[in-house]
Amino acid sequence: MTQQNTQPTSTEDILKNAFAAAVAVADPQVIVPQYLAKIFPTGQEPKGRCLVVGAGKASASMASALEMYAKTYWPQVKLEGVVLTRYGHASPTSHIQIIEAGHPVPDQAGMNGAKAIYALTQQLKPGDVLIALVSGGGSSLLTLPQEGISIDDMRQTTEALLRSGAPIEEMNIVRKHLSAILGGNLARVAIAHGARVEALLISDVTGDSPADIASGPCAADYSTYQDALAIFEKYRLGKDEIPASVLNHLKQGLAGEKPETLKDSDLISAQVANHVIATAYKSLEAAADYVRSQGYEPIVLGDTITGEAQAVGISHAQLAKEHLSKQADKPLALISGGECTVTIPAGIKGRGGRCSEYLLSLFAASNDLPHLAALAADTDGIDGSEKNAGAWFTNDVRQDSLVKGIAPEPFLAAHDCYGFFAELGALVETGPTLTNVNDFRIILLNK
Repeated sequence: MTQQNTQPTSTEDILKNAFAAAVAVADPQVIVPQYLAKIFPTGQEPKGRCLVVGAGKASASMASALEMYAKTYWPQVKLEGVVLTRYGHASPTSHIQIIEAGHPVPDQAGMNGAKAIYALTQQLKPGDVLIALVSGGGSSLLTLPQEGISIDDMRQTTEALLRSGAPIEEMNIVRKHLSAILGGNLARVAIAHGARVEALLISDVTGDSPADIASGPCAADYSTYQDALAIFEKYRLGKDEIPASVLNHLKQGLAGEKPETLKDSDLISAQVANHVIATAYKSLEAAADYVRSQGYEPIVLGDTITGEAQAVGISHAQLAKEHLSKQADKPLALISGGECTVTIPAGIKGRGGRCSEYLLSLFAASNDLPHLAALAADTDGIDGSEKNAGAWFTNDVRQDSLVKGIAPEPFLAAHDCYGFFAELGALVETGPTLTNVNDFRIILLNK
């Protein structure tokens, strides 16, 4: 008789397994086939030309999954197309070209790929089908500026917005109004040629609106040129930071001299559908199911938590103290998603990203809570400037920091959260996960 291993799972393993559960439920290899079967029931597979395009950190994996599905269920359908992804996020395909490009700052490879996508879409005819595979990261990858704006102008604008601390939602409003593809402009081209558009979206944004996921290349947009200019004004970005070509284009749009992004009125009688196939909240629920199996009572704080990473870390430390002050029958797990920001002062380079910065802030603000453990990581496997997905800590890590004399405060001041957790061997390193449903955070509270 074989004895079962009854050794309890360590706190470190529970943290990491919860993150793994969150990532797994958003795996394109699982969810893309499920949705293709719904969108194209048996006998209703694409009949004309089937053009597959897309962009994002998960899009290459989505393309690979689509090809595998089509090989079995659409043997007569000829697939072709181009999909852009971040460097290091490619996935094997036979018929769909995968192009790796720069993110979050766009580069020439991304622009060339976007040009190829735009040119292919212009070749569509009535009866053809455009399948768009879209995920987080697509906004910067699909950089095809409007006429008169260069790739260098786009890069300078992106860098200025990143430095300003503007949240991704505001950055994307600007991008939409400078792009020939974003803000529904890709669907606009397909509509003009009488094609059907089916977009599969993996969401990394709060609210999961198709207009916000990768700046909505196939979705109606709610924002305006006025909104884009207001963002520059909000962060005091003027002619010294933003190229003249960008400012002039937005002002011309405001004056009605340039067409607006795609609106709901443009979709009347159009064959356009956007399908959100994976979301941050579904991933949080998967993690909650896992920790529940480990004896924890999960409390899902939501997938819309934003703000400065250090401030959110302090807030969650206070929230943990409030929960610990209450009588509870089970240990608790506070689970959350959403995208924080990190504003880097001039003259400081920083190392790491918003997940690691949040976690280091939580670590510093909870030094009187020895039974608190936590993990924060980006579901795409890359958190900010380095190659780690995020970081984690337990009380053992906290004790190790005391023994080694490594205090969090100097690292927080230098925005070097990566350096702190690297010295303690507490980085989460997964490599590219080939999906992206935003950030994942979990706090375990053991009484």
